[in-house]
Amino acid sequence: MPQANLDRQTVARAALRLLDRAGLDGLTVRKLAGELGVQAPALYWHFKNKEELLEEMATTVFLDAVRDSGWPRPDANWPEWAEQFGKRLREMLLRYRDGARMFSGRYLTDSSFYGSMEAGLRKLTDAGFSLREATQCLNTIYCYTIGFAIEEQAVYPRPGKRRKRYQLAERAKRVDNKRFPLAARAGEHTFVDFDKHFEQGLRLIIKGLQR
Repeated sequence: MPQANLDRQTVARAALRLLDRAGLDGLTVRKLAGELGVQAPALYWHFKNKEELLEEMATTVFLDAVRDSGWPRPDANWPEWAEQFGKRLREMLLRYRDGARMFSGRYLTDSSFYGSMEAGLRKLTDAGFSLREATQCLNTIYCYTIGFAIEEQAVYPRPGKRRKRYQLAERAKRVDNKRFPLAARAGEHTFVDFDKHFEQGLRLIIKGLQR
């Protein structure tokens, strides 16, 4: 029998708290059951498997982001809208430890996300893009942002907490400055100031789409 005080949202939000503490690899059904004070079989009344749980977690994060940020402004022109879309998406992914890995490739369980998709496609088609071009535009920004955030969280599992292996001093020990002078100097442009690097890359994409 399902626990009277448990529902899918309660379980998903508890899982997000555990994700933030333990990371995606540390998120297990056994640990989540302990978080909720129940036995693991009780969770299977709500989710058939861990993949279903991850889908509900991803949906919860997305809906929270839309509610809290308002998502991109509807009155923005399409380049502004596209930039806001990428920035808001990245903010959403970085809310939780391993948030980008957790979200990537998940099936969203609430169909209201089609509203955001429709708004983006309408913004682009009204600007003269064909539906095919508009879809490719959104997909390109979406995939760039998720990929960037996955790499960013590999370096910084938590904001301001850089993994030791990605410290510039540690990297300098591994890269032969005489054999690979450019690669050695590239570290400061790769593992520092992710906000700036993300926005520069996003603007490059949008600039290319404007041609």
